[in-house]
Amino acid sequence: MEDNFDISGLKKKKKINSRTKGSSFERQVAKKLNERFNTTEFMRSPGSGAFASTHTLPEHLKIHGDLITPKNFKFCIECKKGYNKENLYSLYNNSSDFWGFIKQSEKDSEKSKKLPLVIFKQDRQPILAVVPFNIEFPSIPKISIHYEDKKYNIYLFDDIISFDSSYWFC
Repeated sequence: MEDNFDISGLKKKKKINSRTKGSSFERQVAKKLNERFNTTEFMRSPGSGAFASTHTLPEHLKIHGDLITPKNFKFCIECKKGYNKENLYSLYNNSSDFWGFIKQSEKDSEKSKKLPLVIFKQDRQPILAVVPFNIEFPSIPKISIHYEDKKYNIYLFDDIISFDSSYWFC
């Protein structure tokens, strides 16, 4: 008897390492920003942002956030990908990972003396951008959220990336 059954479609997909997934997303965001602003200065930080906090470096060599940005770029960028347990209800849970991303971004932005920007993507969903409430991208749909005593706006990243360079650079 001949075996004509193909079981390749029944095999489970290999899990993707979350670090690999995050690194890939950081490269994707850097590429998008480089294309938009016609530069090559956006790139992943060594150690994905942890380098500045785990190494003693002179101030002029410290890197904060997940992406290295041009010197006059206004934002310190924190990239997060693949947290499928986070959803709309996470905004009402003060201990959710989502608020941890915001806190991490604020901490890094304070050190870098730049504005915090969280770029967030869940699988099969559009990329979102979370910015402080006082950062406005007019005529673009947004969601305003509150956490403790701070307010933030959430936009679709593809909507805001098209805005004039004056929104992005000092």
